[in-house]
Amino acid sequence: MPATTDAIALAQAAAQAAADKLATDIVAIDVSQYLVITDVFLLCTAANDRQVRAVVDAIQERLHQDGEKPLRREGEKESRWVLLDYGDIVIHVQIAEERIHYALERLWKDCPSIPLDVDTAR
Repeated sequence: MPATTDAIALAQAAAQAAADKLATDIVAIDVSQYLVITDVFLLCTAANDRQVRAVVDAIQERLHQDGEKPLRREGEKESRWVLLDYGDIVIHVQIAEERIHYALERLWKDCPSIPLDVDTAR
C-alpha cells in the first residue's frame, strides 16, 4: 500500500519549509511497503549546524500551523543530523558530511521517490 495522501501532503509542507530556509537535496521516499511505523522519509541537507537548527525550526513551525506535533525529536544537541518523527513521516535534516556518510537514499533505493513541488524562489 503506497504512502497516504495525508503523509504526502505533510512531506510537501515540510519540504517547502526546508526549502524556505535554503536546505538542499530535498528528497521524499515512500517507505510504506517496507516499514509499518511510517510512510515517508523526507531527507534534506543543510550547510552547517546552525542551518540544521533553522531548517528544523521552520519545519516544526510550518507543521504546527497544520496542527501537527512531532512524536519525537533526536539529534538536536550536536545538530549534525536531526530527526523529526511525525508518525506518518520521518524527517531527516543532515549536514552534507552525514548525508554522504550514511547514504539513506542508497539504503532505501528500492523504494519509490515522491515528487515534490518545492518553490525555491520564495
